[in-house]
Amino acid sequence: MTAENTTGGPTGEMVLEALKAIQDPDLKKDIVTLGFVKNLTIEGGKVSFDIELTTPACPVKEQFQSQARELVGALAGVEEVEVRMTSNPAAAGGVVYQDLVPGIAHTIAVASGKGGVGKSTVAANLALALVAEGAKVGLLDADIYGPSQHIMFGTHERPSVTPDRKLIPVERYGIKLMSIGFIADERSPIIWRGPLVGKMVQEFLANTAWGELDYLVIDLPPGTGDAQLTLVQSVPLSGAVVVTTPQEVALEDVVRALRMFQRVEVPVLGLVENMSWFVCDGCGKRHDIFSAGGGRKAAEELGIPFLGEIPLDGSVCQGGDDGTPVLVQAPDSETAQAFRTLARTVAANASVAVRQKGIGQQELTQISRDRQTD
Repeated sequence: MTAENTTGGPTGEMVLEALKAIQDPDLKKDIVTLGFVKNLTIEGGKVSFDIELTTPACPVKEQFQSQARELVGALAGVEEVEVRMTSNPAAAGGVVYQDLVPGIAHTIAVASGKGGVGKSTVAANLALALVAEGAKVGLLDADIYGPSQHIMFGTHERPSVTPDRKLIPVERYGIKLMSIGFIADERSPIIWRGPLVGKMVQEFLANTAWGELDYLVIDLPPGTGDAQLTLVQSVPLSGAVVVTTPQEVALEDVVRALRMFQRVEVPVLGLVENMSWFVCDGCGKRHDIFSAGGGRKAAEELGIPFLGEIPLDGSVCQGGDDGTPVLVQAPDSETAQAFRTLARTVAANASVAVRQKGIGQQELTQISRDRQTD
């Protein structure tokens, strides 16, 4: 329904027609056809409306807002334009698993073909970067064998319980956090087989009072064995992010991770290369300690989106030990900016994957590449 103006100014039809010039670069349709324009009101020469995006981390959010102001402002009789940018990830056709985790729009797994690549660090800072973009985010530490998120977030608080016996996530830096590290004895190793791991993660999902979330980031155990496969089959996922390092030998590990997600028909939202380079404090020069370009090359060869490079930064390691991730302690650093870029790309790819249900991996990869070249 469009707003009418009885004072001789622009009509709702005129405003919507002007806004049709704004095209979503991923969905290849205009924002009016996609239903992004909401709450249009016209009072004399003042026009106001919302542009409701499918993710608060939309990489073209500012561009849409600027274009909308310019296009509507050029209409005859318009004196003032108010464009409010909002988001509703569930409107993208998000997951919203009513049976298992009601109220969660997107579930995103962070995985790696092997340990030692910084997967948990990427998961933690991806979640924080999504919060910085305005999203409501939860983080589930599903690394049952070696939980670390409680350490990275600097909390050993035990979750409280609701009257109906659901766990209340620990809140830290704007994130709802749940980890077996909150309840397990740190001195005793956890020895479970694959099916039990999957069951435990399902318990954490179903019996945690997550509330309404835009994104639930799930930090998976490293590797691609039976335990990991069982876990992935047990968790409803919107998509997965695979973490690797620059060495070309890491390609085999990425292949294994990709095949695991292919087996359960979970789209890979992309590959991120962690510990890509190091900038020396003394000389200020960039050093490729672990070779260079392995992640990008692997993504190209495997036909999955390349999500970018995260530098090797001593403050990231220190922050993880101190419980203050880099997005918290150094939000303006180059590394923090890299994580913000990662979050925007992951959010955009997740939105495309769920809005265009049945989209193939090749199509998702091409859309991601097109966005990066625009």
